[in-house]
Amino acid sequence: MASKAQMTGMRGVYLVAAELSRLGFIVSPTSRSAVGADLLVTDQKCKRAYSVQVKTNAKTFNFWLIGKKAKESTSDTHIYVLVNIRNSKRNGETIEYYIVPSKNLARVGCHAGDWPNIKREKVLKYENAWEIFGNPA
Repeated sequence: MASKAQMTGMRGVYLVAAELSRLGFIVSPTSRSAVGADLLVTDQKCKRAYSVQVKTNAKTFNFWLIGKKAKESTSDTHIYVLVNIRNSKRNGETIEYYIVPSKNLARVGCHAGDWPNIKREKVLKYENAWEIFGNPA
């Protein structure tokens, strides 16, 4: 049986896939055993392709765990989408997306200790920055 953390992670992957599809991109989830890429994304003419790593929180966190290899796993076409699923009794559910190129994430991420992470304050300018993927047409 999948853990709550695994279910949260999968939910994030499919939320990002749905949003990219809504924007007009062709999106395919990878095998769960694929290292470093949860989604493969291309424009409609298959001229630009991206690998996407999704990191998801389902509580009010101000950071995401990014893994020890994040600093070395960078390329112009590898993008992180950091997802916060926030629930409140007053406002219901809010989903935040931060779209961060891997090179930028490696530069601003905190890689010290056993739990490499990126703090929300370091990625605020990337909130809903879907334009990083370019035009899907």
